[in-house]
Amino acid sequence: MHELSIATAIIERADELARADGTDAVSAVTVRVGELSGVVPDALDFAFEVARGGTALAAARLVVEQVPAQAYCGPCAEEFSVGMPPFFWCPRCDRPSTDLRSGRELEITGIEARR
Repeated sequence: MHELSIATAIIERADELARADGTDAVSAVTVRVGELSGVVPDALDFAFEVARGGTALAAARLVVEQVPAQAYCGPCAEEFSVGMPPFFWCPRCDRPSTDLRSGRELEITGIEARR
């Protein structure tokens, strides 16, 4: 379960950022997880709960924003959902697309300090 190593990295980075901002406790961490990132949001949430114990994030919650996979077709200027499993064929003009616009994200977008 690679989500445990990802959760641990999120906790370490959030702790670093919070301390750099003068905060020693975090109440929430928000992450964006793309549909094609290979990360299962429920597994990440579970791993976060396990890994946060004994850290400055011991009482923190993980907020996961899921990002759908979207591709763009240059010939007809159509943006479309790729889905899972991914299908990169434009539904409008029936051509393949190589321009993935979203869906691979795995990033921390917010850290909320505990007051």
